[in-house]
Amino acid sequence: MWDVASLAGVSQASVSLVLNDAGRGRVSDATRQRILDAVRELDYRTNAFAKSLRSGESGLIGFVSDEVASAPFAGRLLKGAQELAWETGHVILSVDSFGDDALEEAAIDMMRSYRVRGVVYGSMYHRVVRLPSALEDIPAVVLNAREADSSVPSFFPDEELGGYTATRHLLDAGHTRIAMVNIQPPESDLPAGIGRMAGYRRALDEAGVEFDERLVRYGGGVVEDGLALTRELMEGPVVPTAIFCGNDRTAWGSYRTLEALGLRVPDDCSIVGFDDQETLAPYLDPGLTTVALPFEQMARSALESLLGARSEKANDHPIECSLVPRGSVASAKVHE
Repeated sequence: MWDVASLAGVSQASVSLVLNDAGRGRVSDATRQRILDAVRELDYRTNAFAKSLRSGESGLIGFVSDEVASAPFAGRLLKGAQELAWETGHVILSVDSFGDDALEEAAIDMMRSYRVRGVVYGSMYHRVVRLPSALEDIPAVVLNAREADSSVPSFFPDEELGGYTATRHLLDAGHTRIAMVNIQPPESDLPAGIGRMAGYRRALDEAGVEFDERLVRYGGGVVEDGLALTRELMEGPVVPTAIFCGNDRTAWGSYRTLEALGLRVPDDCSIVGFDDQETLAPYLDPGLTTVALPFEQMARSALESLLGARSEKANDHPIECSLVPRGSVASAKVHE
C-alpha cells in the first residue's frame, strides 16, 4: 500500500480510503483515479488474510451439504449462492459431507476456524433436517430443506403450489380425467410427494372435479415406475386424458409406455412433469411441460437472509415453483 501511495503521490491513508471504498467526499475524483491507476500498474491486491485479522471477518460464507456441489441437478443451488456471494464481495467455502456425520462436523469446525460470516446448510433434496449443534451459535440458514424446529430461516420449494400449478394447467386445457403418478408411497414423510399430491387434490377440488383414487399411482420417482404405472393407468377402468407425473424421470417413463401402446404425447394423452431437469425435459419429443424447482432463487434468498438483506418474522420460506410450458399438453378436445 505504501508503494501505491508513493507512485500516486498521495498518503497511505488516502490509498486505504479508496481501496476500502470509504473515500467518497473525502478523496477527490482526480486523486482517486491516480490511486486506481497506480494499483493497476503495480498489480496490487489487498491481503485478505491480514484484513480478516484486523476486522474479525474473513469475507467467507460456509456452504455445507450432503452432496449439492457434486450433483449436477442440485448444483444450481451452489451456483445461485456463489453468484450472490460474488455480487456482495464474499466467497463461498463449500464442502459436501456425503452423509458422513464426522466429515460434516470437521467441515463446520474448519469453517468456524476461518471465521466465516455464516453457514448455509443445504440438502440435495427437499427434506426435514435438524441443524447441527455446532451451528447453533453462529448465523446459519437451511437451504432446500426445512429445519425441524424452525429455529433458523429455511428456504425450500413450495411443493403444494407446484402440484397445484401443474394440475391447474391441465384443467385449464379442459382435462378432467387427470391421473397422478406420485414419486413416493403414501406412508412416506418426504415433503415433495406430500406437497405435490396436496396441490393436485386442491386444484381438482377448486375446479369441482371429484378426486378418483383409481387415477392415482404411487412410485419411487424412477423411469421404471413411469413405464409400469402408466401402463396400469392406460389399461385400467378409467383411462386418463392427462397425467401429472411427480417428476421428470417418471414422465420419461410415461412417454415411453404411451409410445409402446401406439399412443402419442400430447395427441392421445397430455403429460406434465416436475423438476425441469435440464438434461431431460427439453429433449423429450415433444418437449416436456414441467414445473421448475427454484434452485437459484432459493439460494439467493437464503444468502440474502444470512447477510441480513431480508427483514422477516417467519423462519419457513416456501419459494414458488414456476410452470415451464413446452409441447406435451394439448386441449382435451383433441382427445375426444
